Amino acid sequence: MSDTQATERDDASAAETTETVETPETLETAVASATAAAPATGAEVTAGDAGVDEAQPSVESVDDTRSGDDEQSADEASSALPATKGEKGSRVRQLEREGEVAADFLESLLDIADLDGDIDVDVDGDRAAIAIVDSDEGRVPRRLVGTDGKVLEALQELTRLAVQAETGERSRLMLDIAGHRAERRSALVQLAQAAIAEVKESGAKRSLEPMSAFERKVVHDEVAAAGLVSESEGVDPNRHIVILPA
Repeated sequence: MSDTQATERDDASAAETTETVETPETLETAVASATAAAPATGAEVTAGDAGVDEAQPSVESVDDTRSGDDEQSADEASSALPATKGEKGSRVRQLEREGEVAADFLESLLDIADLDGDIDVDVDGDRAAIAIVDSDEGRVPRRLVGTDGKVLEALQELTRLAVQAETGERSRLMLDIAGHRAERRSALVQLAQAAIAEVKESGAKRSLEPMSAFERKVVHDEVAAAGLVSESEGVDPNRHIVILPA
């Protein structure tokens, strides 16, 4: 992370401390209340289990699409056979349904916690894409993103579980809050492009800093688009990408 990014994050964190929420309930209580009405999924899920405060759930098998030999991606598996027009239409309707369920769940959570924010729903490729954005009433509390996006990751996993409980299908939806993922994606693309240029010029492999599954996915896609190959090495939290020369 650059000094400028660190300063901006510190400024944002300092500003966040001035916010007050007119409710006796904590975010943990809100999450627990929002999930109470969801059908059982075979395992009890609590705010603590979901790691709203500090735990980062593992979504490696879902998001890190070009890592080790034992991590065949859902994207690669689903693209093995071409889908017919009818299948594509059915899949889009399924993703739209996931988005609706996710939006209802997140709106309930925001209402219970008395937090501002609007919900945007879209379909991005083979995923439902949900975003909590600033509303006319106020900004989305940045604590919903958390340090290094850990709270965001936990809320995404919790939302996926809520969608699975409602639809009976495993969800791969992507959640963004206050534009955090969009900003990080832009920075990662620039980082990947610089590393790709270095590898092409030097002919030597290049290891990048440890990243989350979402971050690695962005870099893997950028490397593939440039005609090179990348691999994920190590284990979390030190799992990182290695870009190989052509």
